[in-house]
Amino acid sequence: MKVSLLRRFWVTFSVWVIGSYASLLNRFRVEGAHHIPADGGVLIASNHISAYDTVFLPWAVIRNHPMQMLWAPAKEELFSGLMGLVYRSWGAFPVRRGRDVRAGKQINALLADQKVMLFPEGTRHKDGVLGKGNRGVGKIIYDTRPHVIPTALTGINRWKFPGVGLQGGVVFGAPLDFSDLYQLEDCKETHQLIVDRVMDAIAAQLQQGRQSHEG
Repeated sequence: MKVSLLRRFWVTFSVWVIGSYASLLNRFRVEGAHHIPADGGVLIASNHISAYDTVFLPWAVIRNHPMQMLWAPAKEELFSGLMGLVYRSWGAFPVRRGRDVRAGKQINALLADQKVMLFPEGTRHKDGVLGKGNRGVGKIIYDTRPHVIPTALTGINRWKFPGVGLQGGVVFGAPLDFSDLYQLEDCKETHQLIVDRVMDAIAAQLQQGRQSHEG
């Protein structure tokens, strides 16, 4: 997918401004970013604990992959007015509640060669407790076969803007192997097995992130 140089520069500039707030004014740690491939379809699959997730996660990815995009589906209510234009410029695109076939096709097309972030839980869990993964994410992975990076965010569900000295972080795990599950039938049960593996891996990264945070 072709993206203009100006737009890619804008995204990189924006995430560095956000990252300065997160890591210079506060203590937002990034671990395991070397696991994220530079090229090819990449799915960043993360837990969802705060509205900050949608801005801090792109910074944690793009800081090591400048001038690239990190696309993100988001609820359509966010895309009104000026902020809607800003979100679109950063690579977000609207998704209707329920089953949005058009958005699903867009995600699949992007995962051919782009980086996309998804929250398999489908909604925020402000208490930091990991919820159940949406089977639809398993279907996306089965259909597109991207590099899937299990990702865990910690701490930022307790942040309040503006803040200074706040602690939080993100941990990226190694790409997951689904080769055994790809050999199974394309059905709901297989899709569930795939997303369950993703959620188990996110849980493992979450534990590592909490240990690092406490340390």
